[in-house]
Amino acid sequence: MGLYPYADRFPIVRSFPEHGRPRAEILAEIEAMSEVEDSPYHEGKISGSIYSGDDAHYAFLNEVFGHYSHANVLQRDMYPSATRFEGEIIAMTLDMMHGDAIPGGTGCGVLTSGGTESLMNPLLVYREWGRERGITNPNLVMPVTAHPGLLKGAHYFGIEVRLAEVTDQFVADMDSVRSLVDENTVALAGSAGTYPHGLIDPIDQLSDLALERGINLHVDGCLGGFILAWGQDLGYPVPTFDFRLPGVTSISADTHKYGFGLKGSSVLLYRTPELRRLQYFIVPDWPGGLYTSPGMSGSRSGGIIASAWASMVSLGREGYLAIAADIFRTAAELREVVASFPELRVMGDPYFNVAFTTTEESGLDIFLVNDFLGTRRWRLNGVQKPNAVHFCITRPNTQPGVIEKFRVDLGEAIHHATAHRGTAARSGAFYAGGMTSGQIAAGMAGWLDATQALPPA
Repeated sequence: MGLYPYADRFPIVRSFPEHGRPRAEILAEIEAMSEVEDSPYHEGKISGSIYSGDDAHYAFLNEVFGHYSHANVLQRDMYPSATRFEGEIIAMTLDMMHGDAIPGGTGCGVLTSGGTESLMNPLLVYREWGRERGITNPNLVMPVTAHPGLLKGAHYFGIEVRLAEVTDQFVADMDSVRSLVDENTVALAGSAGTYPHGLIDPIDQLSDLALERGINLHVDGCLGGFILAWGQDLGYPVPTFDFRLPGVTSISADTHKYGFGLKGSSVLLYRTPELRRLQYFIVPDWPGGLYTSPGMSGSRSGGIIASAWASMVSLGREGYLAIAADIFRTAAELREVVASFPELRVMGDPYFNVAFTTTEESGLDIFLVNDFLGTRRWRLNGVQKPNAVHFCITRPNTQPGVIEKFRVDLGEAIHHATAHRGTAARSGAFYAGGMTSGQIAAGMAGWLDATQALPPA
C-alpha cells in the first residue's frame, strides 16, 4: 500500500480538523481498514502476531476492556479492582512458572506494557543490585540470539552487554558464556524460546553458572512463556526453564502473546521481593505529593489489565492446555513438511516457532522462497545470521488444511527460487514485519521525518 496507506480511499488529515467528523463515518473507515488487514490471519497464513484469532474471544475481551477503557489505574483509590486483577494475574503466572518451588514462597511480580518493558525493568534491577555490591561498571552476558529489548535496556541503563556465541543448534554456547563472565557481571540472560528460532537456551546450565558466580539470571519467556510452560504436561520433552531451577531470579512472559490478552500487557516475575523493590521509583517530598511508581510506566489503562485477567480466568488451565496441544501438534506437522523438501532444513529443535533455511547443497536463497510465499499471502518472518525464515505457530494456523496448503505453496516456492537463482530477493530479515527491502528503506526515511509520508496535496 506504499508509505502512506489508504491515500487513494480516505481523506488525508494534513492539519488539525476545524470541525469533527460524524462518528458513523469514522467507524466505517475503521471497519473497512480492519477488515482488509485482518483477512490473511483468518486464512491461517500469518506467522505470530495474531495469537488467538478467535473472534468470539476478542469480542469478549473488547467488552471487558470497554468497562475500564477510561480508567487510569494510577488512581488505585478510584479503581481498586485493578489491584485485584494485577495480583491474580501475577499469582496465576507464578503458578504456571512453578513459583511454588521457591523456598518460602517469596515469588512476586509486576505487570508491564509488553515484552520490551519486561526485559528492560530487570536490567535496572540488576544494575541497582550491582551498585549495592560496589559494582560501578556492570555487564550482562547473553547469547547473540537474545531479544534486542535487552540491548535497549542495557543502553538506557548504562550496562555493558557481552554477547556469547551459539552452538550449531542455535542455543547459548556455555563455554562462550562462561568465558565472558567476570567480577562485574550482574546477570546472565537466556531465552525460552528465542525469537529467531523458537529455541530454549540451556537454562539449567545458566542457572548452575549463576549460582556458582553468585549473580542473577533472567529468563526471557516473553514469546514462549505462555506456550512452553504447558509442554511437559502435554508429554513433550520441553526443558525446564522456570523457578524450579534455583539460579533463575526473574522471568518475563507476555500475556498479550500466548496469554491471549489484548496488546499492551506482560508479566515480569521475581524470585524475591527484595529484587522487585529495586525496580520501584519513589519521590517522597515532591510538591505534588508522594510519588511512587512500580516501573517505567506511569498512567496505565485499566482496560488492558482487566482484559488480560479475563483472558486467563475464562480459558483456565484446561483451555490453555487444549490450545497448546493444537499448537505443538501443528508445529510438529510443519517440521515434517519442511523436512520433506531436501532443499530445506529446520534449525534446531523447536516446539512452536519453526525456523528453516535452505541447505548449502541446494544453493538457494531462502528469501526468494519467502518472496513467492508472499504472493500466496503467507507472511513469514525473515531472520539472519544465517538467513532463514520462521513460522511461529498460533491458533489460526491450527485450522484444518492450513499446513497442507503451506506444503503445496512451499513446493512451488522452491521451484520459484530455483528458477530465479541469482536474482535479488525482495524480502529480507526485518523484525516483526514481512516488508521487502524497498519498503524497509522507504519506511526508515518516513520514520526519520513523518511529514515525508504525506503524499503531495
